[in-house]
Amino acid sequence: MTAYDFNATALDGQPVDLARYRGKALLIVNTASACGFTPQYQGLEELQQRYADQGLVVLGFPCNQFGRQEPGSEAEIGAFCEKNYGVTFPMFAKIDVNGDDAHPLFRFLKGEAPGVLGTEGIKWNFTKFLVNKEGAVVKRYAPATKPEELKGDIEKLLAA
Repeated sequence: MTAYDFNATALDGQPVDLARYRGKALLIVNTASACGFTPQYQGLEELQQRYADQGLVVLGFPCNQFGRQEPGSEAEIGAFCEKNYGVTFPMFAKIDVNGDDAHPLFRFLKGEAPGVLGTEGIKWNFTKFLVNKEGAVVKRYAPATKPEELKGDIEKLLAA
């Protein structure tokens, strides 16, 4: 099983087969519009712009499970991201990342790259997962890890 074996729903309601990203490295992030880490959208967009031609795609998955910091509709989320951060990378419909209703992609990501002390649960918004061009999870990053801190790992992955 790889990250490319999953489906998700785009912000516009259209189904997306993640196999469309086969052969690309992915940075998958659970996001929120009203979080202290929300300014990371800017850094994520910078990574998308800088590395897209080399094969990186950032994927944003809004989640309202942490402090109800993503209360808006999909249309509101999209407008917020575009207006405030110029987000061009793919954004998806709101999902759960923990619990019984956790999206299957995030169940997979958490199982492949557990957090501190082997815990699988995601602790907060802007947890990041780096996936290689074969769809395997390479690394998990804490919410406080700024996108620019991932550049070295992304460059190594893209050069491989």
